[in-house]
Amino acid sequence: MQSFSLPIRVYIEDTDAGGIVYYVNYLKYMERARTEFLRSLGYDKPAVFDHRLMFVVHSLSVTYHKPAELDDQLVTTARMLKASKVSFYIEQQVLRNSELLCEADVRIACIGQDDRQPAAIPAEMLAVLRKAY
Repeated sequence: MQSFSLPIRVYIEDTDAGGIVYYVNYLKYMERARTEFLRSLGYDKPAVFDHRLMFVVHSLSVTYHKPAELDDQLVTTARMLKASKVSFYIEQQVLRNSELLCEADVRIACIGQDDRQPAAIPAEMLAVLRKAY
């Protein structure tokens, strides 16, 4: 599957005193893209909560290449790499035109809403996630 893309505009609230995007905001952009990517596969937040499950970031590796600036039009991508019984991996990028600004590999874990322990991704959802790569 090709990468899912979400356009993002940089607002003043996203920048630091130097007028560049504050580093943690790239993670917020990526969170939005992951959420919309799952929605495009048919899974919005209530669908997961109906199963008493939650998806949480287990780990991530992020590399910053170049800064984004106020009023830039960015694209944040999400591409499924792998899905296992209790987690999945997504590769993400933030681009300005075709220029790579930031990239991350993110592992998302499935946990029970009540006990916060690892839980199996429902079989039908796992099948959809696996078709996405």
